[in-house]
Amino acid sequence: MMNLITVIVTFFLMEGLTWLIHRYVMHGFLWVLHRDHHDHSHEGDFERNDLFFVIFALPTIALLYFGVEQGVNYLFYIGLGIFLYGMAYFFVHDIFIHQRIKLLRDTKNPYLLAIRRAHKQHHRHTGREHGECFGFLWVPVKYFKMYFSKR
Repeated sequence: MMNLITVIVTFFLMEGLTWLIHRYVMHGFLWVLHRDHHDHSHEGDFERNDLFFVIFALPTIALLYFGVEQGVNYLFYIGLGIFLYGMAYFFVHDIFIHQRIKLLRDTKNPYLLAIRRAHKQHHRHTGREHGECFGFLWVPVKYFKMYFSKR
């Protein structure tokens, strides 16, 4: 039971960590990698921003590896929580929001519409300053109200 709690807590803590990393690292000193995601200056299917998947995968792989190497301990379950969050991020951000694979284009789900709207607000700013909505799965309540009040 404690292992499941570790995975769930890690998954939810990643939302706060993601906000901090997005705000202060991706829109900070690593803007050089994130910029093409905002200004669409890349050519082809891949962006420099996609390197963040590799950057974030490395500590996850290390946690999973050392967690198994030492007999499946807490490091493995922390790594698993981060891995699951990363998968959720990929499916929601890259597939649903940015439509890299055309799925759920015409959803009526208020939660998904709120996430999409908040992300559009984030991308309204093409520069690194004046950003908003740096979160991922949890966005400001005003976006939820926009879609949940329509039901």
